[in-house]
Amino acid sequence: MSDKAFDTDRGQGGETHQHVPEKGPHGSAEAHLTTNQGIRVSDNQNSLKSGARGPTLLEDFVLREKIFHFDHERIPERIVHARGSAAHGYFEATDDISDLSKAALFKKGEKTPVFTRFSTVAGGAGSVDTPRDVRGFAVKFYTSEGNWDLVGNNIPVFFIQDAIKFPDLVHAVKMEADKAYPQAGSAHDTFWDWASLMPETTHMLMWAMSDRTIPRSLRMIEGFGIHTFRLVNAEGQSTFVKFHWKPRLGVQSTVWDEAMKLQAADNDYHRRDLYEAIDTGSYPEWELGIQAFDQAFADAQPYDVLDATKIIPEEVIPVRIIGRMVLDRNPDNFFAETEQVAYCPANIVPGIDFSNDPLLQGRLFSYLDTQKSRLGTANFHQLPINAPKCPVMNFQRDGQMQMTVPKGRANYEPNSLAAHGEEGGPRECPMTGFKTFPSAEGGDEQGDKLRVRAELFADHYSQARLFWTSVTDSERAHIASSFTFELSKVGLEQVPSRLVANLRNVDEELAQRVADGLGIDLPEKADAARDPIDMAPSPALSIQKNMKESLEGRSIGILIADGSDAAEVASVKKGVEQAGGKAVIVSPKIGGAVLSDGKTLKADGQLAGSPSQIFDAVAIILSEEGCAALVKQAAAIQFTMDAFGHLKAIGASDAAQPLLDKAGVEADEGVTGLGADFLKAAAKRFYDREPQVRLLA
Repeated sequence: MSDKAFDTDRGQGGETHQHVPEKGPHGSAEAHLTTNQGIRVSDNQNSLKSGARGPTLLEDFVLREKIFHFDHERIPERIVHARGSAAHGYFEATDDISDLSKAALFKKGEKTPVFTRFSTVAGGAGSVDTPRDVRGFAVKFYTSEGNWDLVGNNIPVFFIQDAIKFPDLVHAVKMEADKAYPQAGSAHDTFWDWASLMPETTHMLMWAMSDRTIPRSLRMIEGFGIHTFRLVNAEGQSTFVKFHWKPRLGVQSTVWDEAMKLQAADNDYHRRDLYEAIDTGSYPEWELGIQAFDQAFADAQPYDVLDATKIIPEEVIPVRIIGRMVLDRNPDNFFAETEQVAYCPANIVPGIDFSNDPLLQGRLFSYLDTQKSRLGTANFHQLPINAPKCPVMNFQRDGQMQMTVPKGRANYEPNSLAAHGEEGGPRECPMTGFKTFPSAEGGDEQGDKLRVRAELFADHYSQARLFWTSVTDSERAHIASSFTFELSKVGLEQVPSRLVANLRNVDEELAQRVADGLGIDLPEKADAARDPIDMAPSPALSIQKNMKESLEGRSIGILIADGSDAAEVASVKKGVEQAGGKAVIVSPKIGGAVLSDGKTLKADGQLAGSPSQIFDAVAIILSEEGCAALVKQAAAIQFTMDAFGHLKAIGASDAAQPLLDKAGVEADEGVTGLGADFLKAAAKRFYDREPQVRLLA
């Protein structure tokens, strides 16, 4: 592009601006200066400041990327979220939100490639899939305007309010520094010592101790952007927004005993489940929803919308569905894609912007820095899994593992090389380049730079109480029991009492149940920095109130042995498959069993290696002879006992009753015959059974 194609102006400080003319050509990708993420730059001469003479702002991702790359032009495992599984797919916009955002990916009907990674937080890359832990939910959108990374979790809140506390959180929850255990778990001294001294963690602890952190499948978790972001439309108007991913299969979790046994049964349970679902064409799908609101709504709330430890209940602002994501292709190479993918919350596109959430602001710096440390080069954006699918045009050069081969000597601007017959390179574009939404109306942003938090951030308990009052009695029992289990692992004498003292601000019954479970006296209530308030319950927060009674995406184990009725086996298998489920034949031998018709039915899994915890329900189809053999096998007894103990439906033939009796199975709504009643029961869990099978707090 020649010099004549650029307009040249002087800025307020006399600096030279060479830019694409106001009238274009804006369709020429090569003419526009971009970041490494393909986002067009509106001003390459000035960093983003708070006022004309104010300090430079940390959120200036154009400045940070440019300096960061320059710093590393001369020439290990993630610290958190190390264990992950991922897949390719696409996002399709299904609703017109052009009134809210000018982002091209939200244009109704637009399909955008994505790469989505799910992960545990605390464990290393070699840990197991099923510990009690938060799950990361990160989506990289390869948009026509550059990459957008929506980096969240399966829980809508976080432990801390300010990013400066993140190293303390991770140090506390990771393996203890002196002995390097426990791995991938929070049930130990240092985490609970820290958490008990940090009341702001209380709301997140309620979620972490709930069944949300022991999911049945990665295909059955919700995802949340956590922070309040901004949407910006073509007129420059801003709307606050929170992002939600809703799984098509609904949210479902295991029970704690089941989760522990899954660790022994299959270290890769979630990874295998995701891979096999995609491999067999059962593509996981989520709806993308938003909660959009204005400043007036934010000001009217009894909490601060910039506080990452708070939610906006869906009953207050319903989630508006604007698109869907389908994951339809497994990675070709785990290391090249799942391990090398680099998500950065700072990667946004025009039409999406940041808020002043202090936790988000810190993440904008941290992720870019950690990717350099992890991938060893400032050029990690050139790895195929990270590379934008739109043109990238800038003057950033060299550095370790440089993949491109720039021609000519234009590695700076402004320049006049094109006037001398050489290639001069791209230029900034004030018209289509990314512009940060000004946080103050008109004029320069005012205000002192302070290390403080807003007063509403001091309410650490109201939303924790909201969570407690919104879930079922069964879910409350799980929460209380989870606190009891975790705190029973703590050896520091003062910590359990201190944490229970905090819980008294959430609910007196919860605190008493945990204290009783630990065998300690109920401590005095902790002083609350701000008195909690009662909020209307939000049924949307409950797993059990919102479970989808469906066999779609579920796996049903059918236990057989020699002599099993062939017609019954075929009928149950057909019924499961017609309902959208997966029927898995289990027998004492992998070669299968000889059924009543004299034919051998090959098994999908051997009984000893296919425990009932890997299934969503079980059918036990035995003859008298087959049952007599299995009542002497510990694996069969445990298979049946665990299915009952994990609150699953059990369909059984009449001849299987001795095995049910020996396993301690008692008649209830979830123990059925092999007909339609079993298929109906198999679509749900039976939480009313739980007090019969285990002691809960």
